[in-house]
Amino acid sequence: MTVSIPENIASTPLSFFQRLTLATGVDTRMMSMVAALVLIWGCFWVIEPNFLTARNFWNLAVQSSVVAIMATGMVLVIVIRHIDLSVGSILGLVSMMAAVLQVQIFTAGAAWSTPVTIICCLFLGTLLGAWQGLWVAYLGVPSFVVTLGGLLVFRGLAWQATKGQTIAPMEDSFQKLIGGGIDGGIGAGPSWVVGVLAMVLVVVFTIIARKRRRRFGFPIKPMAGEIFMLVLRLTMIAGFVYLMNSYPRPGSDVGQGIPKPAIILITVVIIMEFIARMTRFGRYVFAIGGNPEAALLAGINTRRVTVYVFSLMGFLAGLAGLITTARLNAGANSAGELAELSVIAAAVIGGTSLAGGIGTITGAIIGAILMESLRNGMLLIGLPSPLQNVIIGFVLMFAVWADVVYQRRRAA
Repeated sequence: MTVSIPENIASTPLSFFQRLTLATGVDTRMMSMVAALVLIWGCFWVIEPNFLTARNFWNLAVQSSVVAIMATGMVLVIVIRHIDLSVGSILGLVSMMAAVLQVQIFTAGAAWSTPVTIICCLFLGTLLGAWQGLWVAYLGVPSFVVTLGGLLVFRGLAWQATKGQTIAPMEDSFQKLIGGGIDGGIGAGPSWVVGVLAMVLVVVFTIIARKRRRRFGFPIKPMAGEIFMLVLRLTMIAGFVYLMNSYPRPGSDVGQGIPKPAIILITVVIIMEFIARMTRFGRYVFAIGGNPEAALLAGINTRRVTVYVFSLMGFLAGLAGLITTARLNAGANSAGELAELSVIAAAVIGGTSLAGGIGTITGAIIGAILMESLRNGMLLIGLPSPLQNVIIGFVLMFAVWADVVYQRRRAA
């Protein structure tokens, strides 16, 4: 069954914005976020012209990667009606332990030190997340309390591990693999290869999704709207690659290419989108968030799913900690401080409902870019750090208020 715009749509009192939304099938909240992001970029460009430069956008891509990676996990945590306030502390502890392993424990220059460090740190992040999930799922302690305690415990352990000292430097292989240092791109040629592959995947997935919706009788977009959105996505991919290649390597005219942290983020987004949309686990997560009692009666092991979600969140926080260590070329006790606020704000701004059951990975990525654009722009114009925190705090409150208003209208 094919469902498109009704024939009498021209006679209905719809605005241009509503007609465009119906034709393209784009979520209005997503369009609002993109519009807000463009507005923020425009305002900072007026104040500081250097904001809209290839160099700054390259840095913004790197800075956004850490928050965006954790935001993809926070979406699932909030969808099942929980919260994780400890992600910044897990990031800090894993970052510090990576530095300790690289500098103080493993043999300097050993070829195996980098892969072993990565495996140990990812396992540590996963273990910390699972430990908190067990408290929430099996001991019945509210996630707010558990993760608030985790915030204090993990931050204290990070300090205790080194008595507050900064540990540096990391192995060159560690930095090069994860994208630390000023030369952290994959290069212009490989970037275009990645871009072309991404375009092909977008086209293939668009065709498959349209065929699946038609086969199961779900509504499908008009062909003109489908083509418009496909061209828009392909243009954005090509523009992103071109922009990243426009920032040259130090002392060279060759472009840096896509930053390695951004490549890691893209990989995480693809995997998380697959988990959320295509797997039984993803369906269980949204079923629990929509109605926990009904999910339990339907035979879903809600406790186990909760532990898995927190474990996944810990894994992603650990991955973000590795990227942070590579960028700083050191383990610092200040790493990840207040990161949980940016991560939660990114998820909520991206359309994840604090009431549970609703959230998208793509929306969280846009929310993360929006949050980091604010921070980046405020740094460029020289705004003091206390005022930056004031603005970020207001943005978080506004995002929650907007979600409350949206849910009320949706329920009406």
